[in-house]
Amino acid sequence: MSFEKVVEIAKRRGFFYPGSEIYGGISGFWHYGVVGTLLKKKIENEWRKFFVKEEGFFEIEGSNIMPKDVFVASGHLQSFSDPIVQCKKCKALFRADKLIEEQAGIFLPEKTSVEEFNRIIKEKNIKCPKCKGELGEVRFFNLMLKVEIGPEKSEIAYLRPETCQAIFVDFLNVYRTSRAKLPFGIAQIGRAFRNEISPRQALLRQREFTQAEAEIFFNPKNENLDAEKFEKIKDYKLNIWNEKQNQITTEEFSQKIKSKLVAYYLAKIQQFMERIGIPKENIRLRELGEDEKAFYAKYAFDCEVKTQIGWIEVVANNYRSDYDLSSHMKLSKKDLSVVEEKEKEKIIPHVWEISQGVDRTLLCVMLQHYHEKEERGWEWFSFPPKISPYVAGVFPLVSKDNLPNKAKEVFEILKNKFDVFYDENGSIGRRYARADEIGTFLGITIDYQTIEDNTVTLRNRDTTKQIRVKIQNLVEIIEKLINKEIEFEKAGEAV
Repeated sequence: MSFEKVVEIAKRRGFFYPGSEIYGGISGFWHYGVVGTLLKKKIENEWRKFFVKEEGFFEIEGSNIMPKDVFVASGHLQSFSDPIVQCKKCKALFRADKLIEEQAGIFLPEKTSVEEFNRIIKEKNIKCPKCKGELGEVRFFNLMLKVEIGPEKSEIAYLRPETCQAIFVDFLNVYRTSRAKLPFGIAQIGRAFRNEISPRQALLRQREFTQAEAEIFFNPKNENLDAEKFEKIKDYKLNIWNEKQNQITTEEFSQKIKSKLVAYYLAKIQQFMERIGIPKENIRLRELGEDEKAFYAKYAFDCEVKTQIGWIEVVANNYRSDYDLSSHMKLSKKDLSVVEEKEKEKIIPHVWEISQGVDRTLLCVMLQHYHEKEERGWEWFSFPPKISPYVAGVFPLVSKDNLPNKAKEVFEILKNKFDVFYDENGSIGRRYARADEIGTFLGITIDYQTIEDNTVTLRNRDTTKQIRVKIQNLVEIIEKLINKEIEFEKAGEAV
């Protein structure tokens, strides 16, 4: 299966691997290698460009550790739990809902009771997957990770389970210091932590992970969404899934749910997934049912990506109403309401949330662009040029006759503009293969003709076609190829 192959090549070629592996590691913690770090940063930067820059959101960076009261107000300490069940024989622990899903094919909503779990386990004869032993009673396990602060360990805090609470507690600071006007968004890319019962499937279920989140604050009585922005996107078709696939324009969907703002940002997240290389037919916005979404959510949609192992949720999109700000107001005794000039009344803004799992997104991108060994004799990734870990590899044809020195000159020209690497070890074919295996967009080969006329061979990763271009034009040509402003075959003539 491609999933296992992708995880294997990820470790072998420096994308990601189990954390602290020389000490046996801890389940649910993964480290990014050199190649994976480049890919991850580029996905994050594309998200930042698409939402922070293009949408004008305000970006912050909150602390990973927050005081207990934050999570009392948010409800995490009371209800942020997963169903857990233990084998009576081998004592192994499992998530009850996942065991039922795997062994009985039954998908249970988040609000399922302990009694219902126990009933299904008994009726469907669900057993321990390790030793086939009998399972005990289901109970709920809180996923928060506690931290004791100070030499006396007198202050209790928690590692945040989602990045958004920093946005809510900092809402008023951002509103005032940035002179913001509703509607506006606050964004953050950072780490979150959950004490998962049974981490698995590599980056899909971790205990430490990265989220890219945006909370859009607006007046529920008057959304005030920019008309010009909506006009640009109104005919774009959304892949809405509600028991069956529905293609509907953003404008039609806005009329259906009576919210241009919600429809607009659903369209934006679908467009972002396309931007990082997920085909539109492999994206769906699945509407959550009443028994799946949070009690405060008016609307909830999971953006899911179709992969070799099924549909994977990568972005949670939720109408959180005024739940978070009101809850923090109540416990902190701080007034988080605002007075807008036009409204002349106090408003507790409502919130539309975009919560993207960066690690899951990265894995989906890898699965989407992975190509089997049989295609060309080695495995390779066809990442979009904008997010390819390396834009180019620079290769002297042979490691003699001054070709390495000339290749290093080219490398020096490019390295401050792009992510590039230099490689002179092994045959040129083997070096192309190594570059393809990590998704390098272009191969730049310095050969004997280079010495004569200052041109190099440019190789396209996806087609393996080659053209010759002048060294003096390389930077401009690479930029145009990344931005898809020119066709590869005509790149040498276009400059």
